[in-house]
Amino acid sequence: MKPLHLAMILAIDIVWACNIVAVKEGVMSAGPMVAVLLRYCIATAVCLPFIRWLPGRMHLVLAAGFIAGALFMALGALSFALASNLSALAIVGQLGVPFSLILAVVFMKEEIRWPRITAIAISFVGVVVMGFDPAIANERIGIALTVAAALCWATGNLLFRKLAGVSVLTIHGWLGLVSIPVMLGLAYAFEPARLAAIPDLPASTWGWIGYSAIMSSIVGHGGMTWLFQRYPVAVISPLTLPTPLISVMIAVAVYGTPITGQMLVGGLLTLVGVAIITIRTAQRRSSDMPVEPI
Repeated sequence: MKPLHLAMILAIDIVWACNIVAVKEGVMSAGPMVAVLLRYCIATAVCLPFIRWLPGRMHLVLAAGFIAGALFMALGALSFALASNLSALAIVGQLGVPFSLILAVVFMKEEIRWPRITAIAISFVGVVVMGFDPAIANERIGIALTVAAALCWATGNLLFRKLAGVSVLTIHGWLGLVSIPVMLGLAYAFEPARLAAIPDLPASTWGWIGYSAIMSSIVGHGGMTWLFQRYPVAVISPLTLPTPLISVMIAVAVYGTPITGQMLVGGLLTLVGVAIITIRTAQRRSSDMPVEPI
């Protein structure tokens, strides 16, 4: 791999890790539903020129837009609004990886052997260990919402695999077009005062939401797609594993998030399980297809 491309992957890892601060600040300032609404408005405006009708696959696009767009983002935003321990959320959010594998086994008949089966169990045991930590007892609703969001992401990931070859900008454009009316309805129903206060939002809030929309969603996912089109999955996927670790460090540095011994053990178990799944799955897909875009 060229050094420039390796630096690009590490930069994307940092962009994604820093997004936990952007999401938290945007949600606390604008409200969870309004923040997601504005995020999709910005992202859709950027992607609008790339939106194309996809004959025969629009049902997949609409389903992915609702599940991996509006539902995933709404649950995630609520979890950030209710929880203060962002380190726990960053780790639990990695359950999207084992969830994706489980869904692939059930619906796409993907073959799975004992190393990945064991890794799935390790991942979920780690979350259970963290969930019983008295220090984050008040975070359990936020953690449960993050688990639900991870399942939505995994479901969307299954749908995205059926959209192979479609530009990431086209996909994100459709995600926005589907999600904006849903989020507008949710914001009108549950956050009418915050919806009306959009014109009064400070520039910093627009900056945080803009970062999530452009840097995390478009630049991050777009850049990673570009790399997957040029290198085997087994090379690229493991290099995304530092993201949750960087997220935890950022959460500790910015918000002073406490890390207990029980949370450390649970977090390490989850991340070890996710790492095994990521590496083994990447190796398997690389043997089947030398280059696989996402």
